Amino acid sequence: MKTQLDPKLPLLQDADVENKIVLLRVDHNVVKNGVIEDPFRIDQTIGTIFNIVERGGRPIIMTHIGRPRDKTDKIKVDKSTAVEPIAEYLERKLHTKIYCPSFRPEGDEGIKSIDTSINLAVKNLKEKRIGAIYLPNTRWFTGEESKAEYREDFARQLAGLADVFVNDAFGSWQPHVSTYHITKYLPSFAGYLMQKEIQNLSQVLQPERPFISVVAGAKYNTKIGPLNEIYKKVDKLILGGIIYNTYLCAKYNISVSGIEQEDIDAAKNLVEMDKEQHKILELPYVYESDTMEGKIEGKYRIRSIKEFIKGTKLPYILDIAKESFEDPEISDTLSVARTIFVNAVMGYTPYFCEGSAALDSKIDQNAAANKLYGGGDTLQEFKNLCPGLYLSTLDNSKYYFFTGGGTVLKAIEEGTPYGLEAVKALIDNGGKTP
Repeated sequence: MKTQLDPKLPLLQDADVENKIVLLRVDHNVVKNGVIEDPFRIDQTIGTIFNIVERGGRPIIMTHIGRPRDKTDKIKVDKSTAVEPIAEYLERKLHTKIYCPSFRPEGDEGIKSIDTSINLAVKNLKEKRIGAIYLPNTRWFTGEESKAEYREDFARQLAGLADVFVNDAFGSWQPHVSTYHITKYLPSFAGYLMQKEIQNLSQVLQPERPFISVVAGAKYNTKIGPLNEIYKKVDKLILGGIIYNTYLCAKYNISVSGIEQEDIDAAKNLVEMDKEQHKILELPYVYESDTMEGKIEGKYRIRSIKEFIKGTKLPYILDIAKESFEDPEISDTLSVARTIFVNAVMGYTPYFCEGSAALDSKIDQNAAANKLYGGGDTLQEFKNLCPGLYLSTLDNSKYYFFTGGGTVLKAIEEGTPYGLEAVKALIDNGGKTP
């Protein structure tokens, strides 16, 4: 069951936006190499945009796209991480003109300031000559992820554009300027998507039982914290991807290509916990492959984990075989669950997809369960592998697709969505002028 929102959370519907410039932070991080991969996250924010405009507000929209800042702190500003494809998509959807200003970057330091060239656009926005302004990728700006002095400067620049701030970027939980520091300068509110995501998180944090979670990932070390917290909450846990491979190495004292010893050592804690609690459901059949170059005939095979003995050295394990989900223990457990949370791509895509397709089909057979999916890759894989099934879920109240899988995992780790710093900042602001 979805719970009520914390009454301390300031909500968009309570904000006075009439004739106000509204700075709207969204998570439209859906562009790769200049092309929208999947508009799902954009579509989920249209209700908030429409509400602001319908009530007389004038939106200035902002999002991050990708990781234009490299490990040496250099910022690459180019079309591959630009917002223009998103603005064009919204123009078609909303039938309005959206203006994308451009600011000169200073070498590899990114855009240092919002210059006065934007003033005319803001004037046109106020006078309804344009429907919205879409700022450049927030991560193009020097201040977005930089040291304190740059952050505060950027926050003040953003605040100088608007009267009200609305955060609808559930998927962007990191405390950056455009999600966190900005609340120090403007009355701040949660958008409709943010509200919906927080409410649905209660189905994961206070689940109807039996509760099963399926978790996979490309790196074990990034999931340790959330994985330990998920383990405490679930009745049963299914692992996939690199996480499952790492677990198998730690449990059976085997080695698998691509699995680091450091991660295996970390996974031993999970193995020890499970010796007493027996929550992990081991998927019995996996795909072993001699290469990661593709699913090449003669170079891959199904292996039973019962064959694994101490000291076994395996090439790559790149997928879960569909036979795993016909195993009586796996099938029966999934069929009686009342809450299933999935943050998982089971195989090495695009070559090995059998595990994810079999998992999604098996979960769908449980009509009574609340089925919650989190993560852009998780959802994209569902759409690609089971398009008919995906379309059938859109009007099914037993399904919910979060726009940010990482945020869900972070909220699980915190134990509450209100522990997320960007959400906490809204509560601290209280919808009032700081």
